[in-house]
Amino acid sequence: MAWSQQEVRELKEGRYMLIDEEPCRILSIQMSKPGKHGEAKARIDAVGLFDERKRSVVFPVTHKVQVPMIGKRSAQVLSFTASEVQLMDLENYETFVLPLEADLQGQLSPGAEVQYLDAMGKRRIMRK
Repeated sequence: MAWSQQEVRELKEGRYMLIDEEPCRILSIQMSKPGKHGEAKARIDAVGLFDERKRSVVFPVTHKVQVPMIGKRSAQVLSFTASEVQLMDLENYETFVLPLEADLQGQLSPGAEVQYLDAMGKRRIMRK
């Protein structure tokens, strides 16, 4: 299982949650007060880790949401082309290929160490 459950009231900005089966980083949380016949609600604005899309959801504060287990790992650059980079994980020596994002172009060199995110079976280079 690549996720756990938490109540909405326990979430914090900068943490992660699943929205539409996509791991997202929480940008902001606004809580409303309970009404006469209802419970307090929370509006959560988040951005997808892998697709960079903004998402907003509204839940009661007692609602349980899925929180993904996100691994922040290190890898060494083995080689790269104009569109993809081959990496080797520094813990288990697994090699894999990821697409080379535009903002990283020209910043990578073979042998360099990078950080990457690993969540829900997807990977993405975080920073050099």
